[in-house]
Amino acid sequence: MKLFSAPFQVAVGVVKNPEGKILISLRAAGLHQGGLWEFPGGKIEAFETAEQALIRELKEELGLTVTAISPLITVKHRYPEFSVQLNVFLIEQFSGIANSCIGQQIKWVAPDELKHYAFPAANQPIITAARLPCYYAILDDADVSLLWTNLHKILNQGVKLLQIRIKNLPAAAVAEFIEQAYPLCKQHQALLLMNSAVDCSIKLDGIHLTSSHLMALTQRPEHDSWLAASCHNLKQLQHAQHLGVDFVVLAPVLATLTHPDAVSLGWAKFSALVAQVNLPVYALGGMTKSSLSDARHSGGQGIAAIRAFLGH
Repeated sequence: MKLFSAPFQVAVGVVKNPEGKILISLRAAGLHQGGLWEFPGGKIEAFETAEQALIRELKEELGLTVTAISPLITVKHRYPEFSVQLNVFLIEQFSGIANSCIGQQIKWVAPDELKHYAFPAANQPIITAARLPCYYAILDDADVSLLWTNLHKILNQGVKLLQIRIKNLPAAAVAEFIEQAYPLCKQHQALLLMNSAVDCSIKLDGIHLTSSHLMALTQRPEHDSWLAASCHNLKQLQHAQHLGVDFVVLAPVLATLTHPDAVSLGWAKFSALVAQVNLPVYALGGMTKSSLSDARHSGGQGIAAIRAFLGH
């Protein structure tokens, strides 16, 4: 039996400039995974935290001074030769002009362009996390007039990722609402996903699977759009990863008004579950916008919520 040593610990930065573009660099041909693109970063030394290592690497290799840093995702990956743990951070505040101090090619690219570049396999979850926002709004059942009010509230707060979960309206009413709501979301440059339990065949930017629909699948549906899923335990998280789901919500993290008797995970268990998969995970249940810091420091992509974006 082949024994694997402890994974190499690497600090990685998703560096985003004021225009929203992300910095990538080309690995030298003679290195492992040479000739592929990567996010900047480097090995964590024994005396450093991951944050300290990344700040040092960005200064030494690119001439950038980091002024704010926040966790984004942690990825564990096993290559044939060794295993690696990528400790990834989002950096949107920095000073200096990016300049290759060690001769590698660098480039600023739009988040949606990342998928067109060849990256190491371990970087694929980072690409997804880099393309996703920190907030995921859920538009839940309500009368149609209230749906419109809530949609406008969500979009006016700058939320760029929404899920339609209106399961109790007649199919004709759902279709009529979506036919008008989708163009409005496009005007706001927001992605709109359809919950798989909604009775509507209109194609949007993707599908959000219920946990039961997730577990019933044996392979990812054949479409190029976003695929998300609802999860409540490790088995569901692992199945989502096996299928190639892009991101998930994990719930309930805290007590909620809609399900006050449900047993909540709490942040410690949320963090422990997230650490076992290489997926962007949104925390759902009892969230407010101020919960974002807790979610990020617990390994999450951000928060998902119904009421948090409605001003309640």
